[in-house]
Amino acid sequence: MSEKILIATHTGEVKIGDTVIACAVLEDGTRVLSERAVTKAFGAKRGGAHWRRKKSDLDGANLPVYASAKNIIPFINNSLESALTNLILYKVKNGKTIAHGLQAKYLPDVCDVWLKARDAGKVFPSQVHLVIQADMLMRGLATVGIIALVDEATGYQETRDRKALHDILDRFLRKELAAWAKTFPDEFYKEIFKLKGWPWNPKSVKRPSIIGKYTNDIVYERIAPGLLQELQTKNPKDEKGRRKHKNFQWLTDDIGHPALSRHIHAVIALMRGSTKWDGFHRILQRSFPKQNESIWLSLLEDE
Repeated sequence: MSEKILIATHTGEVKIGDTVIACAVLEDGTRVLSERAVTKAFGAKRGGAHWRRKKSDLDGANLPVYASAKNIIPFINNSLESALTNLILYKVKNGKTIAHGLQAKYLPDVCDVWLKARDAGKVFPSQVHLVIQADMLMRGLATVGIIALVDEATGYQETRDRKALHDILDRFLRKELAAWAKTFPDEFYKEIFKLKGWPWNPKSVKRPSIIGKYTNDIVYERIAPGLLQELQTKNPKDEKGRRKHKNFQWLTDDIGHPALSRHIHAVIALMRGSTKWDGFHRILQRSFPKQNESIWLSLLEDE
């Protein structure tokens, strides 16, 4: 931890979709992000220097809670470790509150740690939301980065509205979040096969017809009251018993798809922790019981 307290000459907020991270430019030109805000951005309940965990794995070094899980520590390089354990103390001019800052340039590195852990198959079910957030932040930052480079090269930055990059990022993330939920991940079906005791062939896309009924039961009937009935009305079967569209194509990008994504990954976590279908279904019923109420219309696109 740096002992010198620097003064922030400029302060603001970086807005990435629904994620807001307090930021500042310090008197020496260093760009920092509030550690408390970064912690919150990754879904942790607490932030700030006094909430860091001490990890003997790194010779007693203190790491923020979003980077202290033992299973991701092997993916943290020396440079990032140093930045995470030597946060910058700063405060606004004439202010009394001392904040702890992470150099802004290391945010992509933090995201990359979670993505590398995912690719190596080292992420736990309880950490899936961290991977999703890291992926969204990384993609968004990359998009804004290339736009900023073009603007700098052409001189357009001098006339660009200060909110332009935020607007571009917002649109990008809404699109990405919807794309994440538009298809059910293979793991969803793999876990169903496991719980039913069926042989799984990752190269085959053929699945028993009853999978559709299972999907309705464990997903669509539990996201929101009356949702499945409304989807079936909007997306009726033809004379051959087939539906023209996938049910998820009727969900809204801002509410419906994010709700679907959250539910699917929560269900996958429950399936991972179960060994039999009946046991999983009992846990599912306790965790996401079906309700008979009016439809949450904001989940659906207008016709």
